[in-house]
Amino acid sequence: MALEHAILVSLLEKPGSGYELARRFERSIGYFWTATHQQIYRVLKRMEADGWIGARDVPQRGRPDKKEYSVSAAGLSTLTGWLGEPVQPESVRHELAVKLRGAAFGDPAALTGEVERHRRMHRDRLAHYLAGQRRDFGGGGTAEDPGAEASGPEDLDPGRELQHAVLRGGIAYERMMIAWLDDVLATLHRLSPRRDPGPSGGRPAQAGPAPDPAP
Repeated sequence: MALEHAILVSLLEKPGSGYELARRFERSIGYFWTATHQQIYRVLKRMEADGWIGARDVPQRGRPDKKEYSVSAAGLSTLTGWLGEPVQPESVRHELAVKLRGAAFGDPAALTGEVERHRRMHRDRLAHYLAGQRRDFGGGGTAEDPGAEASGPEDLDPGRELQHAVLRGGIAYERMMIAWLDDVLATLHRLSPRRDPGPSGGRPAQAGPAPDPAP
């Protein structure tokens, strides 16, 4: 997927200026694809040159006219073709998980602060997603009480339904990460009293041959 496809989707949902598009990336499209303002403006210029989008000047009271972009027939055709292409599952590269594996050869408790920091970040992002759900779809609970549900699919048009489905995916992912990090913290706390303070320099005491590494 390229940034162009995310921009086409956003402009089909609602035409807008480069500034308005950048704000959408900060609020909703950013749930699944991020881009800087500079990247967005650069790609808009290229898409306009390729004929995927058109622009018109929209008068604004007391301010300069704004340039509003919309998707052309060529742009819609491009998006339709891309929608039919297969999507490969993304490869996961998780540095914290590698550090946790490596902690067996150091001091697992030393990672506690870093795991707690990651948990705070995911909790903040979950709170942000839930606030967006309450704002845009109603209901949605809080990070502390996820019980309140948003409005059902029958209350939304197809475009809104699919937007909400993407947001629910982000919410589910953040909840999963928080649950996993809670498990990691519990594991680190459980392992802390087992440290061998002897000549091994704080590494785990070796009681026998190490088991085969987990897959």
